[in-house]
Amino acid sequence: MSQPVDAAPLSIFKVLRPFVALFRRQWLMMLVGLLLTITTLLTGIGLLSLSGWFLSASAVAGLSVITAQTFNYFTPAGGVRFFSIARTASRYGERLATHEATFKLLTQLRVWAWNKLLPLSAANLQGLRRGDLLNRLVADIDTLDHLYLRLLTPMAASLMMIGILLAFLGWFDNHLALSLCALLLAAWFILPLVFYYLGKAPGQVLMQAQRQYRIELLDVIQGQAELSIFGANKRYLAKLGQAQQSLFNQQTTMANITGLSQALLIVINGSAVVLMLYFAGQGVGDLSPPGPLMALMVFATMASLEMMMPIAGAFQHLSSTVLAARRVTEITEQTPSVVFNPHSHLQAKHGALQIRDIHFGYHSHSPVLQGLDLTIKAGDKVAVLGPTGCGKSSLLGLITRDWAAQQGSITLDGHPISDYSDANLRAAMTVVSQRIYLFSGTLRDNLALALPYLQGEAKKAHDQRFIEVLDKVGLQTLLQGDQPLDCWIGDGGRQLSGGEQRRIGVARALLRDAPLLLLDEPTEGLDKRTEREILKVLLDFAQHKTLLMISHRLTALDQMDAVYLFQQGRLIQQSH
Repeated sequence: MSQPVDAAPLSIFKVLRPFVALFRRQWLMMLVGLLLTITTLLTGIGLLSLSGWFLSASAVAGLSVITAQTFNYFTPAGGVRFFSIARTASRYGERLATHEATFKLLTQLRVWAWNKLLPLSAANLQGLRRGDLLNRLVADIDTLDHLYLRLLTPMAASLMMIGILLAFLGWFDNHLALSLCALLLAAWFILPLVFYYLGKAPGQVLMQAQRQYRIELLDVIQGQAELSIFGANKRYLAKLGQAQQSLFNQQTTMANITGLSQALLIVINGSAVVLMLYFAGQGVGDLSPPGPLMALMVFATMASLEMMMPIAGAFQHLSSTVLAARRVTEITEQTPSVVFNPHSHLQAKHGALQIRDIHFGYHSHSPVLQGLDLTIKAGDKVAVLGPTGCGKSSLLGLITRDWAAQQGSITLDGHPISDYSDANLRAAMTVVSQRIYLFSGTLRDNLALALPYLQGEAKKAHDQRFIEVLDKVGLQTLLQGDQPLDCWIGDGGRQLSGGEQRRIGVARALLRDAPLLLLDEPTEGLDKRTEREILKVLLDFAQHKTLLMISHRLTALDQMDAVYLFQQGRLIQQSH
């Protein structure tokens, strides 16, 4: 559960400061967007003011033949046309500039968040559900666009426009200009605070409702197979429906607050128009009666509504923006629990492992591994057997440094694994895990993940190699057509069967030339015949490599140099 948002301005600024600092990367585009926003408001006020004056002046000029003949209709008409065209063009340009800046900012925010997230280990993300993590990286970062689009730009533009309006109207009458701009300035200060407090609690609840809905939705989508098997679809869909209804209710509440803010601004603007009618009717500057200048003043007041309209909504969404910033900061400001040596040039050549007196538990009161010792010489093939939950995968997580042991040491080629850089440790290992992760893309894209830093045409240069490994793992059925590697496999590989997905995971392993091969239940869910085929391919591939296989099945154990039995965090039996 995220911390409640503190209303103190210093606390809000502290939360938002890292994100505002990132805005400097797009300062030029943001400045262009601000200038175009001011231009749009300026031309809008100019268009309505000039139109009001022109209509009134034309009516007055038409009262007599002489004034009608001497009145210049063309210059004001040209001004009206200029302002209308300029307003349309500046509005279009403002939309392009502000949204371009926003999209680039969101892209950079996501890259920044990913760079902060990548060094974090499983211990840092423990207890964080996938749906919640996805929500933080997508929805919460999207919410931060309020800072630029709905807060910084409209507030700055409206404040500057109040100053410009004061100078423009002051040219005709200082008293009227000060009266109007004082009212607008009061609204600029007071309304955002009012609607910040009105929208504070609903905004936070809305963010929580969005988070809960995405979590429930992801659970239903990812767990369709299991939910269907166990007949739990109706129950989970009912929970999803409740989360959806809660989200709709909170959106309705925020929409009501938005409507109230707009209505209040219209009332304030209408009151300002009535006051301006009254004061300007008594005279504008030295003119009494004021004539067409009265219309100019009144129409300028009416046009000020456009520049004031966004300011209430800006602070209405501030609480949800602050909450989103807090939630993103919770994961991006963590200190990695597993630290690598970034300056190390150590590289493993043989893959020899030595594990000494390892004690490890996810929680201090529930140890998983207790005094574990294991030595795997370079080139050895070792299997570790045991029932589900005995600690086999935890051992693999310690070797790959997803976790750090509370006690003991692990060395790779005689060096502590903590002495390796992250990149060099990954380069020394090939891992085939229980779950194969496939991404929405082509077959080529998903295979190229095993060969780092390949982009564009560099991937196609390895097409023959990709085809060879697919053939080795028995995926000849996918190699149909003129461009088989361009086959789209869908999100999560949904176009493929479970067996085909696992074979792609094995194909990735065959593409890597690392000295240490780690297999975590590599044949889980496969039938016996397919299991034997896959293990034969892997063992042939590992002929000159060090291999550690985690399994609870007995296939291919006769080809192992050593077999260990894992039970309650200890190796209690071994055979050679």
